[in-house]
Amino acid sequence: MRKAPLSLKPHIECVLPTSAMVMAAGLGKRMRPLTATRPKPLIDVAGRSLLDRALDGVAAAGIEHAVVNAHYFADQIEAAVKARKSPATIDISDERAALLETGGGITKALPLLKGDAFYTINADNMWIDGPVDTLRLIAQAWNPAIMDALLLLVPLSRAHGYEGRGDFHMDGLGHLTPRTGLKVAPFVYSGVQIISRHLFDGEPVEPFTMWRAWNKALESSRMFGISHPGLWFHVGTPASIGETEALLLEV
Repeated sequence: MRKAPLSLKPHIECVLPTSAMVMAAGLGKRMRPLTATRPKPLIDVAGRSLLDRALDGVAAAGIEHAVVNAHYFADQIEAAVKARKSPATIDISDERAALLETGGGITKALPLLKGDAFYTINADNMWIDGPVDTLRLIAQAWNPAIMDALLLLVPLSRAHGYEGRGDFHMDGLGHLTPRTGLKVAPFVYSGVQIISRHLFDGEPVEPFTMWRAWNKALESSRMFGISHPGLWFHVGTPASIGETEALLLEV
């Protein structure tokens, strides 16, 4: 009898990570000219900024602490965070001195992040929950005994606004292998994950991508995925804003 996919087999008990980091420091070059005067996370989609939508998801899941990193138009990011009432506590990880990319940004923010594992969320992606709150869905499947990273994945066929060849292959138990060469992979990384703090231990605060941490998890067979049952949108260009808003009207 074939075992159920990880997305259908929650872990014993749902324990939410106590912190979430929203990645909001990027330059947003593909979103020009809209990013000439504001950072990409503060661009509105259907009347709500991308940053607010990400933090709304954090608050809705009951996570009371968030960290937001800021580099490009950092003052605007800080003002937007200060205007919010939830999550209860939002800290800024200041990257004004140097843009550190995803991995370096997390390493710099480690003193602010709580717990052995935490969420990371890319601010240029949007999700709509399926039957279960998305962040709680990931937490239900998170098992620190066997996992160092658990990625929310979107089937390539449902990855709205995404133009690549996919990122990962996933077996029936949720183990991930990266796409190689010019081949196509059936799953796209959504920009949402739970990841273990120790993958960044000893790393210097310098620019590096998430792959440095992911490769550690892959080498030890502790990198997993879960398929998102709801909707997902990559908002990467000015044209994608209108496309996303049109799709949202159909929801």
